[in-house]
Amino acid sequence: MSEHRPWRGVLVATALPLHDDLSVDHDAYAEHCAWLIANGCDGVVPNGSLGEYQVLTPEERTRVVETAVAAVGGERVMPGVAAYGSAEARRWAEQAGEAGCGAVMLLPPNAYRADERSVLAHYAEVARSGLPVVAYNNPIDTKVDLVPELLSRLHGEGYVRAVKEFSGDVRRAYRIAELAPDLDLLIGADDVLLELALAGAKGWVAGYPNALPASCAELYRAALAGDLDTATPLYRALHPLLRWDSKVEFVQAIKLSMDLAGRRGGPCRPPRVPLLPAQEAAVRAATEKALAAGLA
Repeated sequence: MSEHRPWRGVLVATALPLHDDLSVDHDAYAEHCAWLIANGCDGVVPNGSLGEYQVLTPEERTRVVETAVAAVGGERVMPGVAAYGSAEARRWAEQAGEAGCGAVMLLPPNAYRADERSVLAHYAEVARSGLPVVAYNNPIDTKVDLVPELLSRLHGEGYVRAVKEFSGDVRRAYRIAELAPDLDLLIGADDVLLELALAGAKGWVAGYPNALPASCAELYRAALAGDLDTATPLYRALHPLLRWDSKVEFVQAIKLSMDLAGRRGGPCRPPRVPLLPAQEAAVRAATEKALAAGLA
């Protein structure tokens, strides 16, 4: 029997619905998680940047994970466990295990620009929680780049089982496969989905399924199967939304698209600021065009 790998498939980096007073709307979040699964997604990733984990209290962060597990089952939940230091990140991984989660996703240390020794020690500590760890490579925001050679070391030591690759460099897929053939590559940047799926990715940690889950799931599965007749027109239609990146406020863009698709996400907590008028207009136009084309 093949090993179960709960990080494979379409895992949605969930936006967190908030009330107008900025408290967490747990009922709406539970319903949202269940809706994503019902519309073709394979799992959810709470407490990532889309889930605004940086501004949650420890109690809120814990309850968000428990809410997701109750809604869709622990094997479908892969929480982000990022923290300033490895001791805190390990505690979040242990909490995820106690809640019944099947894996966790972990950034490098993010309080400073860590060197290779620090990165190795960080992942080693969190791996001691006993849950499979998916590394999250986001050199744009963390300024720490988990290059293929370093990922090979992390995997070889048994610290990570997969990587969410957010560098945007599709060439890395082939170097990772060469150096660490058993390390699962997960698509991290939405706007290189097709390229990385064709390069052998095993999953997609995705943002825009929050608003358009069925069409995003269809796109991913067609790309994975090499069905370009299906994937290419979907990719062209969705790409104006998928290519929004950290240069704009991605959480607000996602939540605006959710609103337009009838999925209220609510406001964001400070220090996030509203989209600029031109950004809002672009997201609105792209989302309305996708909805008019029957994408959902």
